[in-house]
Amino acid sequence: MSRRSFPLNAVDAFLITARHLNLTHAAKELCLTQGAVSRKIAALENWFGFPLFERHARGLRLSPQGSALLPELQSAFEHLLTVAEQGRAQQTVVRLKAPTCAMRWLIPRLLEIERQLPDLQIALTTTTDHNVNFKTESYDAAIVFGTHMSAGDLLFEEALTPVVSPLRAGCVPESLTFLHPTRDKTDWSLWLTQKPLPPEAMLKNQHFDTMDLAITAAIQGLGIAIADETLVEEDIRTGRLMRPYDASIKTGASYRLVMRESHPQDSGLAAFRACLLSRD
Repeated sequence: MSRRSFPLNAVDAFLITARHLNLTHAAKELCLTQGAVSRKIAALENWFGFPLFERHARGLRLSPQGSALLPELQSAFEHLLTVAEQGRAQQTVVRLKAPTCAMRWLIPRLLEIERQLPDLQIALTTTTDHNVNFKTESYDAAIVFGTHMSAGDLLFEEALTPVVSPLRAGCVPESLTFLHPTRDKTDWSLWLTQKPLPPEAMLKNQHFDTMDLAITAAIQGLGIAIADETLVEEDIRTGRLMRPYDASIKTGASYRLVMRESHPQDSGLAAFRACLLSRD
């Protein structure tokens, strides 16, 4: 067989299976099915023309040929990863995953990163997913959202407050349509538990899939939204929204920046992080 037909993507499966000598454990680490791992190893064995493992009732054992190849393949694979990491250390593209609800906060900061780091490109993917798995997703960094999180760098804590368009400023808040950032009434219910309104509150309701959509609807005058005070900071400053109440309620949730494990000298990723976390 030609060198180009060598199943390079199966080497990692072989090395991990050789470490565990167990297909179930190898599949779990690789985030694959046992069948997929078996097929990768079979492709490698087919290319070499000899078995890499001996199958026994109690599990796997390296064949003599597999044992002889293991240290060489391990060394070559580690060298390949090192070269790849060194190349990424000079990266000019940062692949960023972020939830749509964070866009109002993020976009102005991406503009600032573009101004300060003109050679760095941010490849942004927006999603309604609030988490990331760097083992299965090809991102360099992600903004995640959730309760009682400690990973990564804190961007800001969620604190909810009602907001409404100045066009509806003369209306009694509880008489307006209540705009919900989720399909349930969790956020508004939290506010009403701690800051009660008259009984007629939430007689009229409109539900959205994201907080950003609810905020946009409030700007257009559809009703009164419950929103994170950090996310609407710019809308309030420019007069697109106003706060009928000064108070805000913390939910215990936060937005955080998490990053894949990288080379210490990964200058592009490090510069992105420093700029995003800058409080200036």
